[in-house]
Amino acid sequence: MELISQIRTATSQALMALYQHELSAADILVNETKPEFEGDYTVVLFSFVKPLKKSPEALGNQLGQALLEANPGLFTAFNVIKGFLNLTIANGYWLDFLHREHDNQAFGRRPRMGKKVMIEYSSPNTNKPLHLGHLRNNFLGWSIAEIYKANGYDIVKTCIANDRGIHICKSMIAWQLFAGGATPESTGIKGDHLVGDYYVLFGAELKKQVAELVASGMTQETAEKEAPIMKAAQQMLVDWEAGQPEVIALWKKMNSWVYAGFDATYRRIGSDFDKVYYESNTYLLGKELVEQGLQKGVFEKEADGSIWIDLTADGLDRKIVQRKDGTAVYMTQDIGLAVRKNDEYHSDLSVYVVGDEQNYHFKVLKLICQKLGLPSADGIFHLSYGMVELPTGRMKTREGTVVDADDILDEMVTEAERKTREQGKTDGFTLDELEELYETIGLGGLKFFLLRVDPKKRMVFNPEESIDLHGYTATFVQYAYARIRSILRKEGDAIAGTVTGGLLPLEKALTSTLERFPAVLDQACQEMSPSVVASYAFDLAKTYNSFYAEHSVGNAETPDKKILRLQIARMTATVLRTALNLLGIRVPERM
Repeated sequence: MELISQIRTATSQALMALYQHELSAADILVNETKPEFEGDYTVVLFSFVKPLKKSPEALGNQLGQALLEANPGLFTAFNVIKGFLNLTIANGYWLDFLHREHDNQAFGRRPRMGKKVMIEYSSPNTNKPLHLGHLRNNFLGWSIAEIYKANGYDIVKTCIANDRGIHICKSMIAWQLFAGGATPESTGIKGDHLVGDYYVLFGAELKKQVAELVASGMTQETAEKEAPIMKAAQQMLVDWEAGQPEVIALWKKMNSWVYAGFDATYRRIGSDFDKVYYESNTYLLGKELVEQGLQKGVFEKEADGSIWIDLTADGLDRKIVQRKDGTAVYMTQDIGLAVRKNDEYHSDLSVYVVGDEQNYHFKVLKLICQKLGLPSADGIFHLSYGMVELPTGRMKTREGTVVDADDILDEMVTEAERKTREQGKTDGFTLDELEELYETIGLGGLKFFLLRVDPKKRMVFNPEESIDLHGYTATFVQYAYARIRSILRKEGDAIAGTVTGGLLPLEKALTSTLERFPAVLDQACQEMSPSVVASYAFDLAKTYNSFYAEHSVGNAETPDKKILRLQIARMTATVLRTALNLLGIRVPERM
């Protein structure tokens, strides 16, 4: 049991013994003691004061004394500051903890609990390459899945490929009109980039045609609907849903180019999926469910043939679920996908990692699924995250202002190489080792930068800030790890043995920080926030650096101190590695 849990349980028992006051351990607030006060952990007393009709000082002193008497191996002293009971943890507790856990490579990970969570992330459109926003999505989804797994959940990682719809037809029409039969092989362009180029070209041609129609006297709104290239794309969508062979053949060919490009990027960033769904396979099930909902009175058909749901009584508005020409919208396929996911995996929780611009969509999706009585409905959870912006503002694919994922990955690796060479840290590495090191530092810097911010917040990406040996970066944490590994290689395995004696302040600070790791993983899971792990890893590395600057490991004052510090070092390396790995970041043995 973690220390905070032990303190809560002990406090709950003491309240019962002293006052016959029953309070769940989970309802007792325990924090780390503030640096300006004496103690290690603080029990917040205010919630007990009123029901027990005691002053905070009297309650704190009686409770503190009872805790010391009942738990002599856990507490050695206490003090009361207003409504706060500060407790000092026994030195023996920390030594026992280190002796027990210092070589535990799985420290912080919990046993399987038999609950299943599905995490859907990435979810790209097959009309363009992955971009910077997709990277935050992938890193968040993958990391949250790994954090859930570390907390004992069975995990299913999924992706939905948005491989049909008007946006896909736009790339296809532009390729037909302007490509002259170009392929990834003939152009030397990565498949997802090639198709994305034609999506951008569609936007440019549409803008040109609309301008011409407006110049001839048509309104902007009408011109956007009547532009020949837009009407061609809309007709292609109808032909696709009708299964026209030539359209299906072109669709399969261009999608295959995109998937090959996606796979290369996924391999590089370490994203993996247990199951990939395709909108082209789920929209028909969605249309069946729309028809069933129509018969049940959940949906209503308009005079033009379009099908809607009225959610005004639920505080929302009316939402279309099928167009008048019978073609599906995003909502149609999402209803079908929710059912298919549940039928195949029966997850307790189904998390959709999707940007905050889709908040309304997922409120509607969950509500529709509940009104249809679908068994998957209550488990739907939208993990909404803020967009990644550039210093110049939002990215727009159709205007060609997006930073492609592949380009930013290359830029990060180049930046890692530049900074490593500037610091003169390339001696003793082969060319292959350096190449791997630059990739590890570059991608680590990018992932940490995008994950260190709370998912709900929008952020501005700055490559130069993301690789800094002295900043709030993965590089800082990776360097601390590499420094420890260097010490352990030099000192060998002289770590066994039971240590006695007192702990110096920084030895205790490091040990108590290490002890908190399981609670940090639990918090990150509850909040679905890898930023909790990133912040902890940085704080742990910072504390270790202070310890390293103050105390020698190899030349410790006594043999006992050397063993103690080697145990602390080994466990710190293990926890840093685990924490960064949960963020998808590799750790180098040397830097």
